[in-house]
Amino acid sequence: MVRIYGDFDLTDFWVDSDHANTEYFDEPPDSSTVTAVQKQLGYVLPAAYLELSRHHNGGVLKKTCIRSPSPTTWAEDHVAITGLYSIGSGGRYSLCGERGSQFWVNEWGYPPIGIYFADCPSAGHDMICLDYRTCGPDGEPSVVHVDQEWSYRITRLADSFETFIRSLDFASAFDIGTSLQSH
Repeated sequence: MVRIYGDFDLTDFWVDSDHANTEYFDEPPDSSTVTAVQKQLGYVLPAAYLELSRHHNGGVLKKTCIRSPSPTTWAEDHVAITGLYSIGSGGRYSLCGERGSQFWVNEWGYPPIGIYFADCPSAGHDMICLDYRTCGPDGEPSVVHVDQEWSYRITRLADSFETFIRSLDFASAFDIGTSLQSH
């Protein structure tokens, strides 16, 4: 059993598939990779993100949903997540990769508020972001949902990355009838 954050069990947390391993996963980052990624992005990554990446760097999650305090274009009460970006630049869905954080700002017009680190099943129409607006580039960011379909509306999901990870739940925990879109 692998534990992080003192008591969070990673057993049965990740999906093991060719897609997950090819598109999202990368080897755990060394200190020079972390430094290069942080320099390129202009933000210090949360310690909890770094700790998680030491055990499994990016991937597709089994717990794919998180409760939202207000409706989004996805559902009345939650947001779904496709994958968590790896720390690096080699993979398509790595923080500095082909579809990395800066891609969403440059190509899709997402607001430059931090690091886009998780995508959603909407194929780019909503994203999950580490929001550094309040804490500055060296602080502890909150986690927000940015909804492109609703004029890039920002909804706070968690006070920290660790809280975000701990708050993820299985899709079965949510009422399917509350979905606003079928993706």
